[in-house]
Amino acid sequence: MLKKIKQTIDYIQQCINFEPEIGIVLGTGLGALANEIKVEKAIPYSEIPNFPVSTVQGHKGQLVFGTLGGKKVVAMQGRFHYYEGYTMQQVTFPIRVLKFLGIKLLILSNASGGMNTSFRVGDIMVITDHINHFGTNPLIGPNDDELGPRFPEMSCAYDRKYIKLAFEIAEETNIHLQQGVYMGVTGPTYETPAEYRFYAKAGADAVGMSTVPEVIVARHMDLPCFALSIITDMGIGAIEKVSHEEVQKAANAAEPRMTTIIKKLIERI
Repeated sequence: MLKKIKQTIDYIQQCINFEPEIGIVLGTGLGALANEIKVEKAIPYSEIPNFPVSTVQGHKGQLVFGTLGGKKVVAMQGRFHYYEGYTMQQVTFPIRVLKFLGIKLLILSNASGGMNTSFRVGDIMVITDHINHFGTNPLIGPNDDELGPRFPEMSCAYDRKYIKLAFEIAEETNIHLQQGVYMGVTGPTYETPAEYRFYAKAGADAVGMSTVPEVIVARHMDLPCFALSIITDMGIGAIEKVSHEEVQKAANAAEPRMTTIIKKLIERI
């Protein structure tokens, strides 16, 4: 693993002399946040050694380096998913690369189905905790002590300092934020009504197909995390059929508010 990370880092550093402070992962329909970055360099995933290639509509598939909120950032404009056929180690490999590039904070975003009865489509949920329902874990296998401990501590996977700051920013900017627990599942099918009910009873407020493996790997490396989830459909009440296009549409509509929160949070770090 370390050998592959070094190969990837060497290639990126040949392309750009840049040490980012903050890493950002942009999910379904949320890639336009990269337009707010004053870009110095964008590298397609297909050109980066050992990187997977995003196959999902709405995921542009490039690593963007630049400044946002007065800070040096690197953004993944598109992420990788377990359902694409990649291993958990491949899905999370870019997070390890971002850490070795020098980031001190990982900010993640995603689109999810809501199950909390107080949520509405278009709401932004600050993730306060997660449930790993992938049936596997990216840390399964031999542990490399140079990357992190064999048994990582996960009692505070999402940094409370940044959660508090996000709500302060939301109050100042009159943006309504929800908070809750995110359930990570494999996909690619959307949930059945019975699954939505099951996940809600298990303690989840929203469900999606990403983020959890990335956060596990980040915390394995002692990297603080902050995550936002846009509620793009509701899995309670009169459940309607969901399509990827509708999910993208709802995410795009909420993106300006999410962008405001992230930009102002970065400014204050």
